[in-house]
Amino acid sequence: MLLQTTNIRDRQIKEELWACIKKWDTIIIHRHVRPDPDAIGSQCGLKEMIKATFPDKQVFAVGADVDDLKFLDTMDEVGDELYEGALVIVTDTANVKRIDDDKYKLAEEWIKIDHHPLDDSYGKIEWVNTNASSCCEMVADLWLTFPNDIVMNEKAARLLYAGIVGDTNRFLYDATSPYTMQVASELMRFSFSHTDVNNQMNVIKPNTGKMMGYALEHFIVSDGGVGHIVLTKDILRSLGLDESETHAIVPLLGKIEGVKAWAVFVEQSDSEYRCRLRSKGPIINNIAQKHGGGGHPLASGTHAKDTEEIEEILKELHQQVLAHQVESD
Repeated sequence: MLLQTTNIRDRQIKEELWACIKKWDTIIIHRHVRPDPDAIGSQCGLKEMIKATFPDKQVFAVGADVDDLKFLDTMDEVGDELYEGALVIVTDTANVKRIDDDKYKLAEEWIKIDHHPLDDSYGKIEWVNTNASSCCEMVADLWLTFPNDIVMNEKAARLLYAGIVGDTNRFLYDATSPYTMQVASELMRFSFSHTDVNNQMNVIKPNTGKMMGYALEHFIVSDGGVGHIVLTKDILRSLGLDESETHAIVPLLGKIEGVKAWAVFVEQSDSEYRCRLRSKGPIINNIAQKHGGGGHPLASGTHAKDTEEIEEILKELHQQVLAHQVESD
């Protein structure tokens, strides 16, 4: 028997959300820029669920394709005219500035489905569950809440399983709950190969392997347990990589002994630095928010305009790690 995690208000929101989906003939689903498996999995998994339940509806998933994630799904081309009188659903996106493709503004109505801390309120219906491991867990939970009304199929189950695996780092992160494992097991009842999904998510390109070797060699860890690496455009060029391919080193660096929190700074084309922050205990999303970003308490992102701001972020990380150590003692 599945554990019940739904409170009365949460169930009401899901009822409102599904009733809204029933009403619309054209539904266009967006997600955030630079998507990860959870973004694409929740977006396209929801699309497949709706299509399987309502074959006569027009349902699309839009945004930029990502080469490394095309094994999950590819995006649809949608003209402006289809947005007229359409419902837009945005998954896995905390704020409007991160929505991929601003055509969403042309739609008649919006819905937000997200598991990040509430950063930006948008949409007539907002379903935000920060206790969920992933947005894919939420979409699967929608199905499990109304199993007699919603059709799940093999393609949708595969997509949602992949997103859960991606956002939990293969069920290693703290956000993985007993319910997360039960949801994953329900999805695994469908005939897709979870082994193939995991293997595809583990594949890296040869140049990415070189980058991981470079990162392990040049990663700096302070005495207090704060680690960081700065990847400039010149370094990426020498490794034959694009900045979008640097995500693979983020969980890798957390495996180094003694690291309590860490940051990966990647120089962008405009010479600013994208910053990925991670932690094994100290809360770090407040640091990301201070610098114009956001995210989860232990996994967040932001930008630094220059090396001086990088130093500020590292100083704040040190302070946060020290404060957490004092609290723990």
